[in-house]
Amino acid sequence: MDNLTHSLVGALIGQAGLKRKTGLAMPALIIGANLPDVDAACFFWLEGVEHLGFRRGITHGPPALVLLPLMLAGLLYGFDRWQAKRGTRPEGRLPVSFKWLFLLSFIGCLAHPALDWLNVYGIRLLEPFSSRWFYGDTLFIVDVWLWALMGFATWFSLRREKRGKSWRWPAITALALALAYIGANWVITNASFVPYSINQKAVPTAENGLGARPEIPTDQMIASPLPFDPLHRELILGRRNHYFVIPAGDVPSPWKAKPITDAPCIWPSDAQLATGALQSKAFLFWSRAPFAERAPDGSVILRDARFYDPRARDRFSVALPDVQCVELTEP
Repeated sequence: MDNLTHSLVGALIGQAGLKRKTGLAMPALIIGANLPDVDAACFFWLEGVEHLGFRRGITHGPPALVLLPLMLAGLLYGFDRWQAKRGTRPEGRLPVSFKWLFLLSFIGCLAHPALDWLNVYGIRLLEPFSSRWFYGDTLFIVDVWLWALMGFATWFSLRREKRGKSWRWPAITALALALAYIGANWVITNASFVPYSINQKAVPTAENGLGARPEIPTDQMIASPLPFDPLHRELILGRRNHYFVIPAGDVPSPWKAKPITDAPCIWPSDAQLATGALQSKAFLFWSRAPFAERAPDGSVILRDARFYDPRARDRFSVALPDVQCVELTEP
């Protein structure tokens, strides 16, 4: 999820009452809720799409979820001591407990991968013990409805606290409503597959003018959440280089599935993929629904069906300029 969502979750946990456990509790919760994204520093040394094979991995796995809170708690504890020595420590700050700083930092860090799991991008929850990707397919990466709910609740709770009124219940209520909202979206995602057998081996597709196409083998069924519409999903069905889409809002039927691209290429050989060097390797490690598309100059572009929106697809693709597209005529 985006960092505003992570920050609001940390703030609401604090406003629910945990910020009274120790001084600097809110920084521990809010910074901790964002800390696993320290892996974004990889943009300084990685090129192109190499970051796709690095992000949401080592800093989101079990060892990091212990080490990162320890580091944050140590820094905050040291900062408090440093302010005390200089005589600049705020008088109203609660006594600082390293134990509680660590626990709150840990809670914040733990909330981060839990939220990141909810979208189609994926996360390697067990890194470095396993590089397997996990996908929740429940929320779009930026959910404006969660923003509205949690943002208002945080503001309202702080406002009531400032006025000396009961301030915990708005945060607790918002957290409960957010969990209910996430649960409802999880149900919607799984209900999207009702028209299909979960063990279905083929997807019959739309007519091409010459009669019905043959059934297409599939080992992927992805229900992709939408930015502003939590009630519908875009369905992606198929297997490597043979993906079909049922747009959100259509009656979910396998006969409405349409090819993901109008310019498909035969999947490149290993030798051809190697011309993309680390770019291809990182992309294929990350990609969940890869396919090859013809570029305007006749070469090949590797894309992922989850991020084929024209506004984002160039950030999730790899060009193979030395590989000529061989048109894919039949799946």
